[in-house]
Amino acid sequence: MSVIEDQIKEEIAENKVLIYGKGTKTMPRCGFTAETVTFFSKYGYPFEVVDVLENMEKREVLSKMTNWPTLPKVFIDGKFYGDTDILDEMEAKGEVKPLLQTAFGDNA
Repeated sequence: MSVIEDQIKEEIAENKVLIYGKGTKTMPRCGFTAETVTFFSKYGYPFEVVDVLENMEKREVLSKMTNWPTLPKVFIDGKFYGDTDILDEMEAKGEVKPLLQTAFGDNA
């Protein structure tokens, strides 16, 4: 296993919701990352965004780990879910909020 892969696994373990995208939470550098930040902001749970433009090797390793070529890449409670296209479908089925509640131990 590579040092970068270990770092990615550590980041995923440290964050209940982690987005690998272009830019940061406060300064997204593409529309898809901005859309994903907006998507998770409405739920009120904490999440982090890792800017993979700052580390192209990390971006390559992530694509291999997930078998998903595009950004952003969303992980919830350690599991890879894809991007906002997938999450929008999940939201339409009412699956996102319960997933977040489970990840954060919120039984409300």
